[in-house]
Amino acid sequence: MKEPFGGGYVFISGATGGIGKAFARVFAVRGDKLFLTGRSADKLAALKSELEREYIKDCGAGENTRILTFPCDLTDEKSVKEMLAFIDGQGVKFSGIINVAGVDIQKPFVAYTPEKLSFQIKVNAESTLYITHALLSRREKGKMRIITISSMSGASPMPYFATYSATKAMLVNFFTALRYELKGQGVNVTTVMPGGVYTRPDVIADIKGQGLWGKLSAKSPRFVAEKSVKASDKNKMKYIPGFFNKFLYFVIKIAPERLVLRFIANRWKKQTKDAF
Repeated sequence: MKEPFGGGYVFISGATGGIGKAFARVFAVRGDKLFLTGRSADKLAALKSELEREYIKDCGAGENTRILTFPCDLTDEKSVKEMLAFIDGQGVKFSGIINVAGVDIQKPFVAYTPEKLSFQIKVNAESTLYITHALLSRREKGKMRIITISSMSGASPMPYFATYSATKAMLVNFFTALRYELKGQGVNVTTVMPGGVYTRPDVIADIKGQGLWGKLSAKSPRFVAEKSVKASDKNKMKYIPGFFNKFLYFVIKIAPERLVLRFIANRWKKQTKDAF
């Protein structure tokens, strides 16, 4: 078993989703203290009970692990401030930030409502930066690991998925730049670009609908979480889960952009998805 991230808590946003849960399990096994957030208090309570039952008491891997939860709507400034006030009231310091929360709305840009547009940008981009900024000043003894879940969708502009791909590309650019800003300060930053991940039923159906392409690209939440943590252990700047996705990323970068955009547009223009 790897050593814990550090003496502080590991913060996980989107903790009750498929990828967030997988990260929580990885860190529980490693013996880290966890701070979990998501929109549902009931789901957070259920996850906490599961982790305490399966990974702390039973397997003995993390007897010293403490799990704190706080339900938070990351699009609501008041809710975020309440969470930070709770953190300060508990005297919590962090040695890890795992940015998982995201919204995968997929539709033509003109089909968005202003509310949906704002919602996706706030969750995927604005709140991720805000939380990272807030927790960097609350880190344990100046040391920290940051893992941010971006997407292969951020590797290229994506017609009919434009807002999502733009926010995911922003995360790659921002956290790559932040890594260099924090170099030498005891903070390492890893950005992860998964392809499809078997999470919600609608996502699984989308992956199956893509046939062989989807099968080659998609990975389980556990695979993404475990490999991402290993990439952070090695202080990697970027990590793309799976050989096929690495190959696809290479092709996207060397192929003529107009051909890539045409292919993406033809592939995605008939498929729409709203926020869950």
